[in-house]
Amino acid sequence: MAAGLAARAVPGAAGRRLGLLLAPLLLAPLLARPAEALVEGLYCGRRDCYEVLGVSRSAGKAEIARAYRQLARRYHPDRYRPEPGDGPGDAPPSAEAFLLVATAYETLKDEETRKDYDYMLDHPEEYYSHYYHYYSRRLAPKVDVRVVILVSVCAISVFQYFSWWNSYNKAISYLATVPKYRIQATEIAKEQGLLKKAKEKGKSKKSKEEIRDEEENIIKNIIKSKIDIKGGYQKPQVRDLLLFQVILAPLHLCSYVAWYCRWIYNFNIKGKEYGEEERLYIIRKFMKMSQSQFDSLEDHQKETFLKRELWIKENYEKSRGAQLSGHSAEGFSNLTVLSSGSS
Repeated sequence: MAAGLAARAVPGAAGRRLGLLLAPLLLAPLLARPAEALVEGLYCGRRDCYEVLGVSRSAGKAEIARAYRQLARRYHPDRYRPEPGDGPGDAPPSAEAFLLVATAYETLKDEETRKDYDYMLDHPEEYYSHYYHYYSRRLAPKVDVRVVILVSVCAISVFQYFSWWNSYNKAISYLATVPKYRIQATEIAKEQGLLKKAKEKGKSKKSKEEIRDEEENIIKNIIKSKIDIKGGYQKPQVRDLLLFQVILAPLHLCSYVAWYCRWIYNFNIKGKEYGEEERLYIIRKFMKMSQSQFDSLEDHQKETFLKRELWIKENYEKSRGAQLSGHSAEGFSNLTVLSSGSS
């Protein structure tokens, strides 16, 4: 009985092994895609672009262009006169024939596109890669992306430059209305005789309004030359424009890395004491202010920060807490900028 069971089990196992071997062979015709060189939707579709133009695969650019001009004149919709059986190859004699000729020429006139097309003819089995190459070339931008970026950066830089000059002129106009700066500028103008010269020149030729405008411009020019405005309203510098920042970005990166390494080595490893510049840097970081905002502060404010040793975290937190709680009027007057910087 055992021998009978063993005899029946052997054919069953052999059948299963045979089924596993035959399964891929049976599924292969269903999964495989027929390898056809000409694919609908790519290039000239089911037509051969070389046959459409009536040239061989070894034809040069001049021969392809000559064949295209002849067929284009022949099948142009405005000049075409239908004749029985007329058309490139098997194409019907209509405007579609002209479009087919134009497509064939666009495919073969460009070396890269022609190379992709020849590769498709020689390797029809790489079905999906042909789609990728075809649409990647069609959808690729016609203009170099680098040119677009360069033009955009230049346009932004020009806008920045004129915007900064506008802000700077507004700041000068505002300072000209502040009594402290206006009186100083007027005294300097009188000492140099600029206001007197303006009045003498305008006695016979200019009206009072024109003389007043000229005197106002003199005062503003003196304020520009005598007062160094810092922060967001400072005098525009070409090196601050985006274009130059992009160009100098590698240099700035290297400088920052070198500065950071020196900071770690001097203060973290060797344990040196902070200098005035390093102390102000730490205070600015605590206050969460940009460099331009911190530069716009008065010198006496920065001296107050140093006297109160605000580069030490505990001292900064105490001063900040005193300002918020209102316990120290002096702290409030000296640290008013902290509220804007830390909020």
